[in-house]
Amino acid sequence: MSAKSIFSSAVVAGLIAGAAHAGGHLTEVSFGTNWVAQAEHGGYYQAVADGTYEACGLSVTIVPGGPQVINRPLLFAGKLDFHMGGNMLLAFDAVKEEVPMKVVAAHFQKEPQVLMTHPGKVSSFEELAGLGTHIVGDGGFISYYQWLMTDFGFDSEKRVPYTFNPGPFIVNEDSFQQGYITSEPLAVEKEGGFEPDLWLLADYGFATYATTVEVMQKTIDESPEVVKCFVEGSNIGWANYLYGDNSAANDLIKADNPDMSDEKLAFSLEKMKEYGIVDSGQALEEGIGAMDSAKIEEFFNTMVAAGVVDGDLDWQASFSTEFSNTGVALDVKKAAMGQ
Repeated sequence: MSAKSIFSSAVVAGLIAGAAHAGGHLTEVSFGTNWVAQAEHGGYYQAVADGTYEACGLSVTIVPGGPQVINRPLLFAGKLDFHMGGNMLLAFDAVKEEVPMKVVAAHFQKEPQVLMTHPGKVSSFEELAGLGTHIVGDGGFISYYQWLMTDFGFDSEKRVPYTFNPGPFIVNEDSFQQGYITSEPLAVEKEGGFEPDLWLLADYGFATYATTVEVMQKTIDESPEVVKCFVEGSNIGWANYLYGDNSAANDLIKADNPDMSDEKLAFSLEKMKEYGIVDSGQALEEGIGAMDSAKIEEFFNTMVAAGVVDGDLDWQASFSTEFSNTGVALDVKKAAMGQ
C-alpha cells in the first residue's frame, strides 16, 4: 500500500473511528453500478484497492451493471445496499413514485453528457439547433432534449434515434450526436479519423449532478455509520483516483471488464479532469461528492419549465447532504497532489 493510500485509510479511520465495525468484523455491503466497469467508476474501485472502505469497517463488493444488467431495482428490493444513480431526474422520479430512497452523494459535479459536431461546423452552442440531423437516444429525448427545445429552440422533427453506432454521425457533417465526454469522442477519433468538437450540456444550463450514490431511507435510519463510511470512503477514493496512483484501481476495473483498455481508461480520466466532471463547483469548497441544494433546486426548476417533471414534486425529499458535505476529500486531494 502506498503512502498516499495509507494517508487515505487513516483519514477515514480517524473520522469514523471504526463505527461500521461489528465486533471487530467488517460489515459486508454491496454497491451496484449502472454500467460495466470503467474509469467513470474509478473512485469506488480505488477505495476498494486502497483499503479505504476497510479502514472504517466495510467490506465493499462492487456489482457491475451493463446492457443486460439493471441494478437499480435490486436496491429497491433490498438486494443491494448502495447504487450508482445517473442524474437527479432519477431521484426526482423516485420521489414521484414514493420510493423511500435518497441521493447521499454526487461524484460528478457535471453531467458528462455531450453533443458532438464535426470540426468547425458550428461556432456556438445555439447554432446546434440549425443542424439537419440530431442523433439522440430515447432517454435523452425525454430528458435533456426537452430542455433543448424549450431553451434553445431545437426541433424534434430533426431528431433520429442514437443506436450506439457513430457511423451515421461520422458520414453526416450536418449532424450532431449525443455521447459521454469520457467515451464517445474517442470512438469517433478512432473510427472517423477526426476529433469532434464537444459541447458539454452542463456548461450551457443542464446543471444536474450525476454519478450519484443512492441508498434506501431504511439504511440511513438503521445504519447511518455504514452510509457515512461508504460515502466518505468513496469521496476519498475519487480524490486518490484522480490525483494519486490509480494503477491498482485500474487493474480491478480491467478484471471486472476485460474489454477495457489502458487507452480508454487514460482518455476518460483526462476528460474528467479537463472538464471538471468530478472536481469542480461545490466539490472545490466542500470536497468531492458534495452537493448544493440551490443547484438541485435550479435544475428542478429547469426541468419543470421543460415539462419533464411536475412542479408540485417535493424535490427536497430526493437527497441529503448529511454525509456528503464533510470535506474529507479536500486534505486527501492535497496530499495526493503533494501539496
